[in-house]
Amino acid sequence: MRAWWGELGLPGLVDLHVHFLPERMERRVWHHFAHGGPLMGGGWKIVYEWPVEERVTRLRELGVTAFPALAYAHKPDMAADLNAWTLGFAERTPGCLPSATFYPEPGATAYVQEAVDRGAKIFKVHLQVGNFDPRVPGLDATWGLLAETGLPVVVHASSVPVPGGFVGAEPIGEVLRRHPRLRMIIAHLGMPEYDPFFALAERHERVALDTTMAFTDFAEIGMPFPARLRPALRELGLAGKVVLGSDFPTIPHPYAHQLHALDRLDLGDDWLRSVCWSNGLAMIR
Repeated sequence: MRAWWGELGLPGLVDLHVHFLPERMERRVWHHFAHGGPLMGGGWKIVYEWPVEERVTRLRELGVTAFPALAYAHKPDMAADLNAWTLGFAERTPGCLPSATFYPEPGATAYVQEAVDRGAKIFKVHLQVGNFDPRVPGLDATWGLLAETGLPVVVHASSVPVPGGFVGAEPIGEVLRRHPRLRMIIAHLGMPEYDPFFALAERHERVALDTTMAFTDFAEIGMPFPARLRPALRELGLAGKVVLGSDFPTIPHPYAHQLHALDRLDLGDDWLRSVCWSNGLAMIR
């Protein structure tokens, strides 16, 4: 991998979709993905089910110079504690971006402001796991605060890996209509609903897409990227609106495969340099 990004003239990689969680929560997430459920089949083998220190070391070895510890709340009275953990993890982990989350509950705007004051660089919400409507009036002030700060919010708004929650482009699209200055990153390129999420990125100045698991052998089996969108993918990437994401460590393939999947798209070195470095860097400055 170092030879690959070195030949592109890059100093490393910026990956905006990485997870580190409190140990008990992480083990539960890993169990879910490893064993699956009624809609996930048998799940998949997690390649990097390693102790936290080994995972951090591996990211450094691969040349990932900036990454978040994205956590997300799935019930009330959870997000503030998660934020304390992720912000603390970033403070003691060189290269880790301070990150935070929120949930529709009283006090959300206050603890989001507190996270911003502590230096949060990126936020994450998961509409499928959280099973909440992003349009609820109680979140308007929170979305407005984030739009004002310009900090990116990674939003899982599509139906991968299973349908559920308030997913699809319409709910989060309404949020963007109310708060057009939001800097939002749509996780997984919006797979498998690629078209409407690409339309959001094309329509809104500050909406981007991340590459998480897209184009990999695993994703292409059941959720292939449509060839008709390749010109838009290239254009958006060169315009700063596609960023590298991996879902490390909860992935069924080596990290390098995500980069191989991007490389074999044959969209050009300038596109790869933008997606793997400069676009993500611009989001977190």
